[in-house]
Amino acid sequence: MEWVYAALAGYLFGSLPFAYWFGVLQNKNLLAEGSGNVGGTNAWRVLGPVPGLMVMTLDVTKGLMAVALGEFLVRDPAGGLLGGALAVLGHCYSVWLLGHGGKGIAPALGALFAINPWLLATAGGAFGLAYLLTRNPYRSVVLAALAFPVASSAVGGSLSYLWFGFGVAVPILLKHLGEWNRTPGQLHPGREPRNGRK
Repeated sequence: MEWVYAALAGYLFGSLPFAYWFGVLQNKNLLAEGSGNVGGTNAWRVLGPVPGLMVMTLDVTKGLMAVALGEFLVRDPAGGLLGGALAVLGHCYSVWLLGHGGKGIAPALGALFAINPWLLATAGGAFGLAYLLTRNPYRSVVLAALAFPVASSAVGGSLSYLWFGFGVAVPILLKHLGEWNRTPGQLHPGREPRNGRK
């Protein structure tokens, strides 16, 4: 049962929609403004730099805490892998927002750092290499996510790290695949300019 508790704790902790709640405090709905994304970048864009930075920090912390909780509940480092992966899933598909959520990058950064900083360095290197090849941040995220399960397994040296890699990569891929053809500065797909502005 401790594995179930670790999974639930990771998911529920990851699903806390800090960006949405910060928006409510300013009478703004981040699901309907800016990119419609409930994450730190859209919070920065719609609410301002201070709330945006606070949201980013809290979202990264969700990943850190989910790993710590998972490892504590299972009494095994593999519990941290499970908790971290489920935190990314919860952030992307929050129960509090009926399945809406962010794109998973911030909690993934926290989880990777908590588990093994080399995982974070590897993911950053994959993104950097992809960006050099494509000059497009959206495609770079997709390509880095595709490579992450193998990279995670190579760093961790076990099958549990491979599954962790898939657990982190799949929600991020699902959230970013629709932006494959998007270019920096382009209006988010499916959204209309507000007040005549892009």
